[in-house]
Amino acid sequence: MPIPAFALAALLLSSTVDADPLPGQGFDVVHYTLAITPNVAGQSVVGEESIVLRSTETDLRHIVFSPNALTIDRAHIDGDSVPTSRSASMLSFDLPKGVARGRTATLHVTYHGVPSRGIASTPTGLYTSYFACDWMICTQDAPGDKATFALALRVPNGMTTLAAGRLIGVDAAPGGTEIHRWVTDKPCSAYLYGFAAGRYARAVERVGRNAIVYLGDVATEVELYALFDQTPAMVGFLGDKAGFALPAGRYTQLLVPGDEAQEAATYSLIGKDAIAPVLVDPTADWVVVHELAHQWWGNAITCSTWRDFWLNEGITTFMTAAWKEHRFGRAAYEAELDIARTRLAKAREQGFDKPLAYAGDYPTLGTRRAVQYGKGALFMDHLRALLGEKAFWTGLRSYSREHAGGTVTSIDFERAMEKAGGRDLTPVFSEWVFGRRTD
Repeated sequence: MPIPAFALAALLLSSTVDADPLPGQGFDVVHYTLAITPNVAGQSVVGEESIVLRSTETDLRHIVFSPNALTIDRAHIDGDSVPTSRSASMLSFDLPKGVARGRTATLHVTYHGVPSRGIASTPTGLYTSYFACDWMICTQDAPGDKATFALALRVPNGMTTLAAGRLIGVDAAPGGTEIHRWVTDKPCSAYLYGFAAGRYARAVERVGRNAIVYLGDVATEVELYALFDQTPAMVGFLGDKAGFALPAGRYTQLLVPGDEAQEAATYSLIGKDAIAPVLVDPTADWVVVHELAHQWWGNAITCSTWRDFWLNEGITTFMTAAWKEHRFGRAAYEAELDIARTRLAKAREQGFDKPLAYAGDYPTLGTRRAVQYGKGALFMDHLRALLGEKAFWTGLRSYSREHAGGTVTSIDFERAMEKAGGRDLTPVFSEWVFGRRTD
């Protein structure tokens, strides 16, 4: 998946009492309610949004979200009009009166515009990818602020839609349109929100009580079954390793053009170019299992801040190798980890190697992936060899079960692995994760 802007960490470290508030600072979002009409041809959106938030400051005066290219038509909070200001780093709603710590308030916003990123076309429709806060009002770089989400998506009659959560109803609307209503049952991070609409081929399978759906307008139903034929087995394998079943009880894979590889709440975007090689060589399949694994590690169990993003990506990269070992044998496992070794070696040749919980900037996307994805997977492999099979998998299950639905830091993972292994892992975590322990 695309990587978040780690410049936020530097801003946090350099901020002072007199500095402008950062996106997401001073409040927690409880719930988002949206009504969106996307222009399928032009990729523009018209939206109405209500945000229920809880103040974490003594006197909250500014509600600041991530900047975007949307035009704010109107904003009000609890009946009072709210002035809006923006800069390259923030979208601020300046409150007419403060909100006391622990009190909730509801911000209502109407907007329209063409998002600068985060929306892409398919042959019959469109989909969003990663940058949720470009087509709605939210905070992109606050993974620990989980909230529930409800979306009323207005589309032309007869279209199939997909969004975070589950579909609870379809209502007729004027002008040859209908409104598809989606809700999440559990809070999730804003970067996992998304939607899609199109005239899709559809295939469905069941894994126990879980519904597995395949959608796409770049393949037929038969082709969808062929491309995603291993998904049911992957669901069983990952659920066993996590210690609990597919979190939402449903999962959809949307096949789109190109090489997309992106998880969202309850679904994933899979690029046809990214998955097509599996028809020739089944061992080439990494994208399906990697994005599926995020339903556990990343979505259900989410890093509190991007500093510990390796807990999302390093674990899922390792689980990709573990799946290949399960299906194809040890050589396939090592071959997958060799990719991580090669990427990390290249970063080291360029003079860049950081602890997994490094909070600073990365010079390139490749070096960041080499550390948080590749080195994270290699650390998991190192722990597996150090602790042994039984303790390692017990620790991963305990960590996953205990924190399902919540947010985590590297310390949470260390404690789970220490308990399972019956030993102090401070030296190894200091070496791989923290560099020099400061907590």
